[in-house]
Amino acid sequence: MAARSNIAVVGGGLVGASAALSLAQSGFAITLIDRQRPQLSTGTLGIDIRNVALSPASRQLLDSVGVFSAVQCAPYSAMCVWEQWGSGQVTFAAADVGRTELGWLVEMSPLLCAAWTQLDALDNVEVLLDTITDVAPEETGVALQFATAPARRFDFLIAADGAQSIVRQALNLNVVSQALDQVALATVVRTARPHQHTAWQRFLTEGPLAFLPAPDEHLCSIVWSQSKASVKRRLALDDDAFCAEIGHAIEHRLGDVTAVDKRLAFPLRQQRVINCAPHARVLLVGDAMRVVHPLAGLGVNLGLEDVNQLLLVAHRHADLAAPGIWQRYARQRQVRSQMMIQTMAALQKLYSNTNPAVTLLRNFGVQSFNALDGLKRQVMREAMGLGALSGPA
Repeated sequence: MAARSNIAVVGGGLVGASAALSLAQSGFAITLIDRQRPQLSTGTLGIDIRNVALSPASRQLLDSVGVFSAVQCAPYSAMCVWEQWGSGQVTFAAADVGRTELGWLVEMSPLLCAAWTQLDALDNVEVLLDTITDVAPEETGVALQFATAPARRFDFLIAADGAQSIVRQALNLNVVSQALDQVALATVVRTARPHQHTAWQRFLTEGPLAFLPAPDEHLCSIVWSQSKASVKRRLALDDDAFCAEIGHAIEHRLGDVTAVDKRLAFPLRQQRVINCAPHARVLLVGDAMRVVHPLAGLGVNLGLEDVNQLLLVAHRHADLAAPGIWQRYARQRQVRSQMMIQTMAALQKLYSNTNPAVTLLRNFGVQSFNALDGLKRQVMREAMGLGALSGPA
């Protein structure tokens, strides 16, 4: 059998670390490149402010590389979605698709540290802490230049270095970008009533507000999309005033909000590369490939879906730079990216419209959708990464 490729994985976030682990466990020689190692982070309420909602498909991947069982998680079995205007509400229950959970909320820093611990234990993984200054794909390899380390050459490069990908910029790849003129506010709050292992999301005219259940039944991870002016004002509020405002925004579904952790804010945009396989020896995955609005919590899950599909190709080819092997993968991931970006844009536009006629039609549509069990089950399976649209490359 031919020797397996020597692969550079750029970016040690969850998507990059998962790709590195999966490929290393399949026998490839891996060099994971990032600027620094992840560190454990705990907020004032006892959990990391950065949390991720993982789908069943994402859990399967993280289980397969021995990471998921190393961290504490909060399973949720239901999701409730409603809006600011009108009475329409959609409820999703795991039991409707024959499962006990829709997903799991997991703290990001312990998850990353667990993945890097697994990487450290593998003989065919090298971790290189440095900054890439140049990327040069050639016929026989990919040459990387670093800020401090000597230049290196690899058989294949996987770019998982996020929305501001250095690899993507170095290769001058075309990006289709859509600024959203919105900012996401993230934090953790304590509520008077338990979250009931339910993800709560309310569509406000300025953006969606999500309460995601943490392991402590009175803690929720918050992602609140809003205007720049609103986030500036809310960051300046004292804790009591912020708790009162966010409690009102979620209609006190979980009672009063009694405490809040540090508040973080980050600008929102949607973007995608034209081709995630721009060279025979280069592949982009995760946010380096596409960035979607966080309203459905799909960003990391789409990235892990990329890894799952990447593995199907890698398991068939010892040489990842063999001619033509990434064409089908690139087409399938492009369609998936376009579909998700367009869907998120349409939902945001629909729910920000305050026209009374649109509101009436929207509520009628929501009520009708909630009654269509077959369609709801299919939507749930796609969101969980188990549907046909996330299918094999």
